Amino acid sequence: MPASTAATTAPVVLTAKALLLDMDGTIVNSDAVVERCWRDWAVSHSLDPQEALKVVHGRQGYATMAVLLPDRPMEVNRAENAVMLARETADTDGVVPVAGAPEFMAALDGLAHALVTSADAALATARMTAAALPMPDVRVTAESVESSKPHPEGFLKGAAALGVDPADCIVFEDSAAGIAAGQAAGMRVIGVGPRATAHAPTVHVPDLTSLRVTSTPEGSILVLVSVPESVPEA
Repeated sequence: MPASTAATTAPVVLTAKALLLDMDGTIVNSDAVVERCWRDWAVSHSLDPQEALKVVHGRQGYATMAVLLPDRPMEVNRAENAVMLARETADTDGVVPVAGAPEFMAALDGLAHALVTSADAALATARMTAAALPMPDVRVTAESVESSKPHPEGFLKGAAALGVDPADCIVFEDSAAGIAAGQAAGMRVIGVGPRATAHAPTVHVPDLTSLRVTSTPEGSILVLVSVPESVPEA
């Protein structure tokens, strides 16, 4: 009989001095709100909502609008983005932690880490609170940067705030724009969730239950990743 396959796990260990965390889709599942708000916006501008949702994740709202309406003045995008941010901040229905996020965030207590999100401070606070996750002391939000992901500015600022070389950082991201930003910053990227699969992160996990974070006596951070693979079964 031909050999069948059985799932097993091949642990991968990555070493870092700091971890940089995206929020939406990575530690917080806010897809329900994002899709509600951006579907309505797309319809109001006679755009296909499904096409809009393909580019909305990971970017600041004004940057998404610029992709979808390339001929529109940027000041109009920024004004509409302010309205969108206010709506998203007020709507936390369906905002929950990504599987494994509470345990993952608890393991980071005392370790060098930062939140690097395309949300502004108010939206980040609202979603982290709704998901009952601790807010990192170091945060890079929309107000902190000039350029949206996929530009690396946010991740580079996060590394600088922690006093860590970019090469010694690991980024956790779910979106194409976020993964590209981490890679452009010269960092390794752990892709989280289904959106990350197609964008060649260093390692991909379905959610945060596949990770374990610990530290060495010298102060390095170890990220142990369980990666499913198939092996022949006798």
